[in-house]
Amino acid sequence: MQATPMTIEYLGVPEAELQATGALHTAREIEQQPAMLALTHDLVAQARAQLDAFIQPIADNPRARVILTGAGTSSFIGLCLAPLLDRQLAARVDAVATTDIVSSPYLYLDPDAPLLLVSFGRSGNSPESLAAVELAEAQVKDVRHLVVTCNADGALNRVQVKQVQTLLLPEQTHDASFAMTSSYSCMMYATLAALSPAGALDERIGAITRATARVIQEQLPTLHDLALRGCDRVVYLGSGFLQGLAREAALKLGELSNGGVATLFDSPLGFRHGPKTFVTDKTLVFVFVSNDPLTQRYDHDLIDELRRDRVAARIVEVSAQPRQDALRDTLVVPDMAQATDVDLLWSYVAVAQVYAFHVSRSMGLSPDNPNKAGTVNRVVQGVRLYTQSA
Repeated sequence: MQATPMTIEYLGVPEAELQATGALHTAREIEQQPAMLALTHDLVAQARAQLDAFIQPIADNPRARVILTGAGTSSFIGLCLAPLLDRQLAARVDAVATTDIVSSPYLYLDPDAPLLLVSFGRSGNSPESLAAVELAEAQVKDVRHLVVTCNADGALNRVQVKQVQTLLLPEQTHDASFAMTSSYSCMMYATLAALSPAGALDERIGAITRATARVIQEQLPTLHDLALRGCDRVVYLGSGFLQGLAREAALKLGELSNGGVATLFDSPLGFRHGPKTFVTDKTLVFVFVSNDPLTQRYDHDLIDELRRDRVAARIVEVSAQPRQDALRDTLVVPDMAQATDVDLLWSYVAVAQVYAFHVSRSMGLSPDNPNKAGTVNRVVQGVRLYTQSA
């Protein structure tokens, strides 16, 4: 008897269907994240001695600065990590988008403060990324560049500066799809690992990858059903590290729905101060719940208030510590109840990515290229750069 060929699926959809509908790259790149995170962990471990020698003269200097920079999704890596790294390093750590550095360098570049500029780039070809490097070189007396990129052929990987160290991530993380998914998660992990003490993540990477893999597989049906509800507004809320993640989640849905779904991000406490008026009866609210006991109480208070309001179509808790009385409206992240909030970033963002993927398909779009008109591009175009004297 002839064996039946095995059907390959990504995110629960057969590969042939994904290929035919322009969704294969996005689905595969979301699903590959646990494996890519493990490879990224090994890559940073192998470069440990070289990284420490390059980074520590800045990281250990209280007079120095570390700026985490990128554009769009890449800039949100810094928003997620800066609060932790600022407490972890002697140097001051800030997240500043390349788009801000390029337009207002005088606000962000201190000529006299030693600087480690950490530049993120999926392709490494964004004009603002290269301009930020050039501005730092021109304006800061003592500057080092840590380049975290997914593209060996990108311009960022070939910058000609005096002091540079590159973390070139696995080739598969150079996402071919329009929206960044595995490139975002792996550049974020690589940066956390590189700027943390040696071995700090060795006992955590297994739990992070397992939880991310389980969320992708186990929450597929729920996220698909939520996508089919046809909500025309979606809110993402998170506190601390998770507020930067909420911003990335909002962008991902905006990109993959081609602007067809209005999105908003905020912190749970900040949401009451005006943005709550965004909620209608066709609004879905996701709250990324913290594992920190104090922060979590504020998260739960806002969730309970929104449910009492009975305005939103649905309020969904994304939580590693689910409340028994709210299980029906909770997307549970397994085996991470004792994790610090930073370790939740990868499983939580997978929830947002899978949801955005299914919304895109439910709207008849191609997730790999949802903007057929070409008004936005995988690598930004149309940027005109100016000198300060122009």
